[in-house]
Amino acid sequence: MTFPTPSPADWKALAEKALKDRPIESLIHLDADHLAVRPLYGAATGVQPLSAPRPSDADGRAWDLRTLVEGDEAAAVNAAVLADLEGGAASVVLKGAVLADSAPLAAALDGVALELAAVGLDAGLDGPEAANALAVAGKGSPRAKLMFHMDPVSAFAETGAAPRALEEHLMLAANTAARHAGAYPDARFFMASGRVVHEAGGSIGQELAFATANAVALIRTALEAGMTAEQALKGTVLGVAVDQEYFDSLAKVRALRLMWRTLSRTFGAETPALIEARSSRRMLSARDPWPNLLRLTAAGFAGAVGGADAVVLDGFSRATGRPDAFARRQARNTQLVLMEEAHIGRVDDPAAGSWFLDQRTRELAEAGWAEFQKIEAEGGVVEALRGHVIQPRIARARQTLEAALAGGVTQMVGVTKFVDADPRPAPVGPDRPVAPKAGGDTCEPLTPMRLAAPFEAKEAGQ
Repeated sequence: MTFPTPSPADWKALAEKALKDRPIESLIHLDADHLAVRPLYGAATGVQPLSAPRPSDADGRAWDLRTLVEGDEAAAVNAAVLADLEGGAASVVLKGAVLADSAPLAAALDGVALELAAVGLDAGLDGPEAANALAVAGKGSPRAKLMFHMDPVSAFAETGAAPRALEEHLMLAANTAARHAGAYPDARFFMASGRVVHEAGGSIGQELAFATANAVALIRTALEAGMTAEQALKGTVLGVAVDQEYFDSLAKVRALRLMWRTLSRTFGAETPALIEARSSRRMLSARDPWPNLLRLTAAGFAGAVGGADAVVLDGFSRATGRPDAFARRQARNTQLVLMEEAHIGRVDDPAAGSWFLDQRTRELAEAGWAEFQKIEAEGGVVEALRGHVIQPRIARARQTLEAALAGGVTQMVGVTKFVDADPRPAPVGPDRPVAPKAGGDTCEPLTPMRLAAPFEAKEAGQ
């Protein structure tokens, strides 16, 4: 039995009837990148299918379940790392004072088989020093899965300060990578992230552009330091944020893979993208942390379905401090349920074939590439940050987000809708922010924000 295929004209007639007095244009929405989200997509509307799958599985799993451990004391970090790995995590990212030297870092990794469990760093402008410490902990084993993840551009953009000129920090990172490339040929050296833009309220196109421009700055400097294009490209990980808007988040991951394909061809050594998706912090609620579990689940779903190679979920209590063991376990188990019970990784690129998601992916990639070209025309990401040309564009995107929430166009569960009058707090550990090191370079910082903060402040003042 066959069914007739309705045309866009057939749909339009039915839609106009259902809308009654509202114009059909009322179904079209503009996002922060001024891209139109339409009510109807299909072959008849000119959508072209595309495919952007992750290149392979992660040791038998669809993606790398990565955990973030923040800490300053080696013994506490070691206990948390071992608990997370034994509880189902495949790799770990470390952050905190434990990265300051090889001795505490080695103690934090005591009992961790680096040939089996990849270990990454989140050390900001101290990335080269932390990388050297991790290289010592790796004991020169060429099979050690080390992820140095040096990202000086993001650290500079977030704090607005650096002890040296940013070009010097980039060269330090590149020289460190070149020095360790021989001993650790499979290491990942650089993290070209756009998350700092997302956390400051930027649009998807702006985040994608920043990640791409960041990658260009790192790769060009690596080539100057003597690395080959293949080494630099294979050693670069792309970072994006994923949030509760799971359709846009998964399309963002797919769009970044398309952009990288073009970029790597430009450098003459086409390599598949390696993407780490981390959950958004701007979406987290502090007053009532429990709905964050829903938002983090949506973010994890988006990262996995979008084809991220690794997914990192924050603890649900991260808006008020460092997550405790319970919060980290919830973040870890959320991914385990998605992976082993929901089986959402059983299909490569499950979004492929969806007219809406394919079109949205393509439009986001085009918007990101256009913004990337603008940044390059402004002298590259370093000069664009120094010259204060990126920051105003991101501020305008943030204002769009805030206005949509304030006006009721969008809602946040537990913040603007279904608000618990007597929320239960969640235990957290002390957060120890590190003061930025200044004296060498400055820019207007891309300060992180939280969408719930204005509503929480208003609630606290009542």
